[in-house]
Amino acid sequence: QVQLVESGGGSVAAGGSLRLSCAASGQTFSIYTMAWFRQAPGKEREFVAAIRWRRGNTYYTDYADSVKGRFTISRDNAKNMVYLQMNSLKPEDTAVYYCAAERYNSGSYMVNDYHYWGQGTQVTVSS
Repeated sequence: QVQLVESGGGSVAAGGSLRLSCAASGQTFSIYTMAWFRQAPGKEREFVAAIRWRRGNTYYTDYADSVKGRFTISRDNAKNMVYLQMNSLKPEDTAVYYCAAERYNSGSYMVNDYHYWGQGTQVTVSS
């Protein structure tokens, strides 16, 4: 079992920055794909960013088009942590952000393929 706990959400003006953190438990954390999803009111949960084990200590990263160039995902396996640095925030980034883990390193970014989820953290960007 993996437990995920997000932190770092809050309210910020457009153009500002926030850094989300996700603390994970579990001994096999280093080979799981870790991702961030978000869900705005009245909308479906959507993929934001993922970091997927490649080999050794190298990882792939991938981003939704809407956040490319503004958001950066990273991980610290020694601390079992995943981060999402969000810069140049826009009002349309307002959502609950969820940390998620996928056991099989499949490369999927579909919500239903992720096995573990955090409780979510609210990000609100005002115009």
